[in-house]
Amino acid sequence: MKEITIGKTSEYDFNTVNEALASLPNSEEQIHIKIYPGKYYEKIEIKRGSLIIEGCGDDPKDVDLTFDDYARADMPDGSKRGTFRSYSVFIDASHITMKNLTISNTSGDESKAWQAIALYADGDDLNFENIRLLSRQDTLFTGPLPPKEAQPGGFIGPKQFDPRINGHHRYTNCYICGNVDFIFGSATAVFEECTIESVPRGGEKGLENDPQGYCTAPSTPEGQDEGYTFNRCSFVSRECPPKSVYLGRPWREFAKSVFIECTFGPHIKDEGFHDWNKEIAHKTSFFAVKDCLRDDGSAYIPTADFAHVLN
Repeated sequence: MKEITIGKTSEYDFNTVNEALASLPNSEEQIHIKIYPGKYYEKIEIKRGSLIIEGCGDDPKDVDLTFDDYARADMPDGSKRGTFRSYSVFIDASHITMKNLTISNTSGDESKAWQAIALYADGDDLNFENIRLLSRQDTLFTGPLPPKEAQPGGFIGPKQFDPRINGHHRYTNCYICGNVDFIFGSATAVFEECTIESVPRGGEKGLENDPQGYCTAPSTPEGQDEGYTFNRCSFVSRECPPKSVYLGRPWREFAKSVFIECTFGPHIKDEGFHDWNKEIAHKTSFFAVKDCLRDDGSAYIPTADFAHVLN
């Protein structure tokens, strides 16, 4: 397997991630890209598959792929950037593994920036191991986009007119933080032993906001068997008040999120799920828990009337 190294000094093959990606041959050869410690301030687009991209520090914090675009930013034509052009890292390929690194969007307070994606992942056989995903609103987008936008121009971005092809993603031992809808999209995605941290919403109200956020906003397409599955994950918050965060809400009517043997901190609301004011979602969406606990050891049974408890 060919190896490429990226680092901050002349001893490495490349000094930036984008330089390394531009050098890749147009083939299906598997390539191992090793990124050595440092902060890489780049807007990164990965459009070639069969890659292993590995941070080579002692901790995923040591390699930070970071940028600071955000939805509310003005574009040269006078329009707003929008959600789907705000990413720090965009994957539009399949058969990719990323591990032991951080992907961050540092645009800041979502009350001013609005949505700010850290990772836009659209492809099949995407595997993420021991990575950190940092932002506030809309941290992780698991493509594809839903079939139709709710408002004109809502999907402006690199995949706006592409076919919607379901992908399979796996996130293992990852840390993901944010507040509003910070894990969202249409993919079939499994999260294994991840830490999901809710951070408070910003703005003048700050901690007075209720709710403080929604951990997931799936847009599972009609007829797709699975959406999001969280296995043995910990949902935590250091700052959000008790019972101020929902586990999820349906971005589209057939949304699916299932939580198995997860642990929930006191910030998670008793209801568990919100319907996003979509009455039809009570019949068409599927939000469920199985063998989940509060962090005090008590059983967690969501009280929302459309939530399911699996045996």
